[in-house]
Amino acid sequence: MTSPTIGHLRVDGATLHYEVRGEGPLLLLIPGGTGGAASFDGVVDDLATGYTVVSYDPRGLSRSPLDDPEAEQRVAQHADDAFRLLELLSPDAPARVAGCSSGAIVALHLLTTHPERVGRVVAHEPPVVEVLPDAAEHRALLARVRDTFQREGLMPAAAVFAAGLRRPGADPADAADADTAAVDAPVDPPKPAELPPEAAARVERTMADMPYFLGRIVPSFMAYTPAVDRLEALSDRLVLAAGADSAGELPYRPAAFLAERFGTPLVHFPGGHTGLSTHPAEFGERLREVLDA
Repeated sequence: MTSPTIGHLRVDGATLHYEVRGEGPLLLLIPGGTGGAASFDGVVDDLATGYTVVSYDPRGLSRSPLDDPEAEQRVAQHADDAFRLLELLSPDAPARVAGCSSGAIVALHLLTTHPERVGRVVAHEPPVVEVLPDAAEHRALLARVRDTFQREGLMPAAAVFAAGLRRPGADPADAADADTAAVDAPVDPPKPAELPPEAAARVERTMADMPYFLGRIVPSFMAYTPAVDRLEALSDRLVLAAGADSAGELPYRPAAFLAERFGTPLVHFPGGHTGLSTHPAEFGERLREVLDA
């Protein structure tokens, strides 16, 4: 990988770690789950041949510490962080933005609140389940995750969460569903001793961030309701995307629902919900196609 230029940005209540590569129009990558900037490692070099690519660790994760470790997390504040990065790094021109999973939720809010700063948004499987007609069922899932976390701890709660994301009636051993079982919450991650040092450090950061993600990001972000009418009015610059292998799974459904409502295509990317990790080369190629269209 190309070594990035590292920066740190003070925002309200946190300090953001961000990485910059390449030259050209600004492309801001907003990660989901606990992966942070490193979740884009497989695609940034290719994208940096045509863009100034910025990836970062969202507040509270990895190398972006909170001033108050117990602070409540809100989509609006995370979107304001992304806005501050755009103001710093692309003050004179709208930027392209791509977000995955919880990062895609942030990207949607950024688009509705600061459309003048965004030329195009790619939102890959934003789990905005409140837009779905069966949203009450998914609120019940979040309650089960919370109760399991409090009674039994992190990994049992992560397993309940992952199971709730699979398509109804799916066999957990199925390849596509195994991909989704790891969505933002690796239930059985590789041991750091089995990995090269850099990868081992990433796994350690990911697992260290899991309580924060599952305990505070998931309940807040999946309770978020986007401004659907506002998104529809801005749909000419919004690309709703989903994994080719994840049809019917919970994170896929909101993107499909919104695309149908807006009368816009649902753009499929390689792999499932975690295609960025499982199919990085193909995912990056598809992302470049969509951004350049």
